[in-house]
Amino acid sequence: MNIKQIFLFLGVFLIPNFAFSSELFFENEKIQAGLDVRAVSDVFADIYEKLDGVHWAGKSIDVAIESLETLNPNAHIAATGERAVLVWGDELIANYPYPKEKDWQAYGEITTALLVKMREKDPALRSLQDVGLYEVVVNALLKGVDQNGSYIYSRDLINAYDTKILTSIGLDGGRDFRGNFRITGVFKDSPADIAGLREGDIISEINGQRVANMNDGEISGILSGYNSGTCKFKLLTPFGNRNVTLRRATIVLADADVIYRAKNETMDGILEIVIHNITDGSVNIVNEALNKHANIGGIVLDLRTAAGEDERAVAKLAGLFVGQKPVMIVSETSVDELEVVPGGDAITNAPVVVLISDNTRGTAEALASTFYENKRGILIGTPTAGRARIATHIDLKNGGVLELLNKSIKSGNGMDIDGRGVFPLVCLSNIRSTSEQEAFFLNVMNDNFNAHDYNKDKSVNIKALRKACPIIQSGTDEDNLSIGISAKILTNKSLYEQLMDL
Repeated sequence: MNIKQIFLFLGVFLIPNFAFSSELFFENEKIQAGLDVRAVSDVFADIYEKLDGVHWAGKSIDVAIESLETLNPNAHIAATGERAVLVWGDELIANYPYPKEKDWQAYGEITTALLVKMREKDPALRSLQDVGLYEVVVNALLKGVDQNGSYIYSRDLINAYDTKILTSIGLDGGRDFRGNFRITGVFKDSPADIAGLREGDIISEINGQRVANMNDGEISGILSGYNSGTCKFKLLTPFGNRNVTLRRATIVLADADVIYRAKNETMDGILEIVIHNITDGSVNIVNEALNKHANIGGIVLDLRTAAGEDERAVAKLAGLFVGQKPVMIVSETSVDELEVVPGGDAITNAPVVVLISDNTRGTAEALASTFYENKRGILIGTPTAGRARIATHIDLKNGGVLELLNKSIKSGNGMDIDGRGVFPLVCLSNIRSTSEQEAFFLNVMNDNFNAHDYNKDKSVNIKALRKACPIIQSGTDEDNLSIGISAKILTNKSLYEQLMDL
C-alpha cells in the first residue's frame, strides 16, 4: 500500500470529517490563521480557472494540490477524487471532501483550508501575507505540474524612488544584529527585482566575502556606483539559500548601458554594450549607439546578466548585427512552433565579442546563439543558464498577474537551448592567470587551440561541461577578465579571425 492509499484509508475510515464538512471554514470567523479566508479563496479560485487554459501542463490538478506539501518537509498531502488529506509528521490534521471537476471556487477554498492548517504548524509560512503568500504557493503549484512561473503583484506598481539614480542593483537594506545585510526594499524593475530578491531576504556573502567581515563603505560601493559592475550574492531566504548574480544598472531609465572606449595608439575604438533586459528600449539604445559610432573598431556585447521574454525585441536587436537571418524558434507545444526572423538589414559589420554566463537567460540565450550560428561574433565566458523560455502573462481579478514560462526557445537553426544552454568558445574561468592567458593566445595563433564545439555535440554531459567551465565567484574578477580578454581579441585582427574560423 503506497502513502496515498494509506492517507485515504486513514482519512475516510478511521477519522471522521471535521465539524465543517459542508463549509471548510468556521462561518463566523472571517480571519483564520491570519488569513482573510474568503478573499484568499477567491484569488486561488481565479488562479485555478485561469491555469485551466494552459491544461495544467498535461497533468492533473490533483498533482498541483499535492505539491503544496513542498512548502514544509513535515507536510504530506494526498488528493484523490474523494478526499484531500493533510498529514503533519505522524499527525492527521486535515481531511476534506474533494471538489467536483472544474468547481474552481471549491478548489480555491480547499487550497486555503489546507494553508490555514499548515500555517498553524509553520511559523515561517504563518509570517507570509498577501503577495508573499501568493508567490510561494503559486510557485509550489506550478512546480508540481512541471510548469515554470510565478505570481506578480501588479503590472502597474509605481516606482516611488528617484529615477535619476545613476547605477544600482536596486535595493535598500541594513545590517542585522548578526552583521548580515537584510533587504528592506527593492526598486521596481531593477536588476534585484527582476532576479526575484524580496524584502526580508538576507545577503550573507558578496563576491565571495562574508558580509559580516565587510565595512559599510565596501557594501555601499558594490550595491551602487558610477558604472555597471557585477555583484554576486549568497542569499538566505525563508525558503532556502540562493546564489544570485546581478549587474548594476540605470534604474528604470535604461535596459542597456553603452560605454565608448576611445581609440588610442594601441587600440581602435571599442563600444561596450551591456544588455540588462532585451526590450524595445534596449534596442533603441543599441541602435542609437551603433549609428553614432558607425566606424567603431570592435564591439563587446555583454549578455552576462541579460534576460528577456519579448521575441520581437530580440529579433530587432539581433537584426542590427546579422540582418534577416533566423534568430530563434518559439515552441509552445511539440507541433506549434514559430520562427522569428528580423525584418531589416544589419547596420554594422564591426567585429563582435559576446560575453555570456550562467545568468544569460531567456531570449538573451537566443541572441547569443544567433551570433554563434551566423559566425558573427565570438562567444566567451561560461555556459548560459539553459532557461530559454518566454512568458505568458495572465491577468487576475485581484490585480495580480500569473507569469507562466510555458514557451521554450530553440536557436534560429533549431538547436536546443532550453534545458541545455549555449556554450562559449573561450571559457574565461580556465584562463584566469597571466600564464594561462599567454598560453591560450599562443595556442590560437599557432593553430593549436584544439577547441571543441560543444554547441554541436549533443552527446556531451551538460553537468560535466558546466563543472569543467565553472562560474567565477568574484564579480570584480569576472569584469576585469572579460574586458581584458575581449579587448585583446578585438584589437588583434589575426587572433579574431583565427577564433572565428574554428
